[in-house]
Amino acid sequence: MRGGEIVESSSERLLTPGEVAALFRVDPKTVTRWAAAGRISSIRTPGGHRRFRESEVHALLRGEDVLTADKPNG
Repeated sequence: MRGGEIVESSSERLLTPGEVAALFRVDPKTVTRWAAAGRISSIRTPGGHRRFRESEVHALLRGEDVLTADKPNG
């Protein structure tokens, strides 16, 4: 799917755009725009809704650049 992955069963909690928006104190549409722009990765539910990994959201709140953390140096 474009802009995200299909949801796989895992033990990590997934947050809705509204939950992420509340943590960052922004509008949920802003979170959706961040995902579309690649600033935060999203997962798509079978119904097409975006969900965000709780660990990634908390890393962003701490100021970590999680999207480049998985990329090799060079």
